[in-house]
Amino acid sequence: MVKAKTAVNSRNSIATNGIERIKTGIIGLDKLVKGGFIKGSTILISGGTGAGKSIFSMQYLWEGLQNGESCVYITLEETAEDLRQDALTFGWDFKEYEKKGKFKFIEKNILEDANFEFFDMDRMKASRVVIDSISLLSLVVEDKSSMRGRLQELVKSLKERDITTILISESVDEKHMSLLGIEEFVVDGVILLRYTSVGAQAGRLLFIRKMRRTKHSENLHPIKIGDKGMQILNV
Repeated sequence: MVKAKTAVNSRNSIATNGIERIKTGIIGLDKLVKGGFIKGSTILISGGTGAGKSIFSMQYLWEGLQNGESCVYITLEETAEDLRQDALTFGWDFKEYEKKGKFKFIEKNILEDANFEFFDMDRMKASRVVIDSISLLSLVVEDKSSMRGRLQELVKSLKERDITTILISESVDEKHMSLLGIEEFVVDGVILLRYTSVGAQAGRLLFIRKMRRTKHSENLHPIKIGDKGMQILNV
């Protein structure tokens, strides 16, 4: 049997059989995806209200900042100040990195301008980006065909820059992976976050529905959100 060749490229990335991966920062998640997200991939994080999507995303960006990367959080709904305050409850002081020019919150009104600009990402040489929530594009795109084309164009532009991206999507119920039923087809990976208040599995749950070019866990994992952020249990 030929063993997989593994090499550490930096304190924040690892290469296995020539595929470079980056640490997610989510405690326990890297073990479920063979060491982390593939560098330059686009991952959809989908879930309902209170499932932990924003916490997941900020924790992912915080990991990058701790390892010297530049990161961008594009918010289409919440204010940057609300997100800063939410992050501080976990000890993540993004303002410190904003002052250093390593991090930026971008507030975008999708109704005024549906195009995504890459000036700040290019200037900062950003390696991690979060877009929250990509579902709001449906407010300005007429049909599903146009929406899919717009998403494919966005993902292509991010990949050309070798940015490892998280797209956040709302989901209305457990039968659907995303709000529009389109997002999951244009990304490399899909992670579903669920919150249930009934039954033996009451609480938050994580399920990796899709992850291209890598083996991954196919089990449902309970999530704990504590003082240090999100942690995947039963790993």
